Amino acid sequence: MQKRSKRILLTAGIVLLCLILPGFWNGLTVRHYSVETGCSSGQQLVRLALVTDLHSCSYGKGMKTLINAIDKQNPDVILLGGDIFDDQQPDDNTAAFLAGISGMAPCYYVTGNHEYWSGEDAFEKKMAILDRYGVVRLSGTAAEIEIGGLRLTVCGVDDPCEWTGNLIGYAPEGFLSELSTLSQWIDPDKFVILLTHRPELFDLYCNNGFDLVLAGHAHGGQWRIPGLLNGFYAPNQGFFPELAGGQYERDGTVMIVSRGLARESTRIPRFYNPPELVMIDLK
Repeated sequence: MQKRSKRILLTAGIVLLCLILPGFWNGLTVRHYSVETGCSSGQQLVRLALVTDLHSCSYGKGMKTLINAIDKQNPDVILLGGDIFDDQQPDDNTAAFLAGISGMAPCYYVTGNHEYWSGEDAFEKKMAILDRYGVVRLSGTAAEIEIGGLRLTVCGVDDPCEWTGNLIGYAPEGFLSELSTLSQWIDPDKFVILLTHRPELFDLYCNNGFDLVLAGHAHGGQWRIPGLLNGFYAPNQGFFPELAGGQYERDGTVMIVSRGLARESTRIPRFYNPPELVMIDLK
């Protein structure tokens, strides 16, 4: 009887390990989404790469793992959704990454909270790195692009920490002002994208009429149980966040939230939540 109990416990332990250990795998994944634009059916497919929450983490020598993964997907536009830099990690990995994607496709960026947390001098140095590699910062501004007959407007809003310095549960006046300015770009003849760091302000984005919102920040809720729990905790959303990662739709606005690329910079390891590069096909 005692031997049988030991065998049962051993078997249970092995099964438990087989379930738990794979959850800590943190290799790069590529996640694909498809979004209907409602525009002319004669256009060619347009592919967007969404990169968020890199936090200057390492992806191989010279960041080749991430750079090659993006290049293989052949994007038409690369969008950087904040926290590409970090306030603790050195900028070397981010600089290598930006150098590697330079010239691959037009590249647009919005700030995240960690860029601001770096301090004013460090922030300016980070923005200079973007300039060095031809990355366009969208700061309450927009860019118009036409690809294969599809007319796109890419709008970008600064992270609320631009005005508050800290994570808060509401949108400050400066943030609302940028959104109001950007809403003037809404045009039924164009597909209008909002690039933002914060998914938790989805209702605000819907109220302003953007077609597609692209965000990060939530890190996928850090811990997941596929099919049961989409995220355990996310900043500004708390426990069991609704908008941790995936595709959401409200009032005609689609939002895609990337689970981000942070790994060694996080205090708590990711669980069944591998870092992801997001690709979006516009049809």
